Amino acid sequence: MHLHHEDFTGQFGKFYGSFRNVQWYQDEVRISENMANRLGFQSVWQMKHEVAERIRQFVVNGGFLFAMCGATESIDIALAAYGVNIVESVYDGTPIDPNYMEKLDFTRTFAFENFSLITSPMIYAWSSIDASDYVQLRGPEADFFQLFSFSAKFDPVPTMLVQNHTNVVDGFMGQTTAFRKEYIKNSVIILGQTPNTEIAKYIHGNVGMGTFTFLSGHDPEDYAHRVGDPSPVVALHKNSPGYRLILNNVLFPAAEKKELKTFHIGEINELYSKLPGR
Repeated sequence: MHLHHEDFTGQFGKFYGSFRNVQWYQDEVRISENMANRLGFQSVWQMKHEVAERIRQFVVNGGFLFAMCGATESIDIALAAYGVNIVESVYDGTPIDPNYMEKLDFTRTFAFENFSLITSPMIYAWSSIDASDYVQLRGPEADFFQLFSFSAKFDPVPTMLVQNHTNVVDGFMGQTTAFRKEYIKNSVIILGQTPNTEIAKYIHGNVGMGTFTFLSGHDPEDYAHRVGDPSPVVALHKNSPGYRLILNNVLFPAAEKKELKTFHIGEINELYSKLPGR
């Protein structure tokens, strides 16, 4: 399963502050509210929380999840706050739960823990996980991240996920641009990070019988992609190391270990008896 900029918190992408009077935003709100009502939910955030939970169960049962941009952050927020109203009244007409922070359950999340939420509808950010502000200070000329090396023998999955023609990848922004390492669980493998910082860009982990991989940022070949900007033409970036990471995640589920034949002791004795000289 591949996710991109989905908002699982029920806050319509946190676009209220800038786009609440724009037609496309109003249409999205109406469509989401109608869908929630049709499916029997009282609000969009309840529907979104349930979708996040179904995705979590998919991974626990052996599924593979790859997420980018805002989906990485918002799905963990929704899982930690499952069933708790963390959205202001402008979104659903009801007040936010005043005790929501005490009710967050970080044992349910994929990658992040101990983060705090940014609930103001006027602020274009979900939580303390995202490091967009830090990256903006660096600027595009200084923004890059480095892929770590892994042993194909001992760490075959991380090895496949970082496979590239370079270990240095140009950075790119998004609603969730990068992850502050202080909020990443110890069980999570960091595949790529900004050198000499506490900022990670590319991470991987296991949940139950499945795996997840999170790549922050919106588009590797459009540094500061904004609402309404045209999508880059992928064919013009055939050697893009950022697109290669996405391709790794597209191909990764197809890499299956070949089942080795197990011989019983009777079969071994039979084979041994057929050897020359026996």
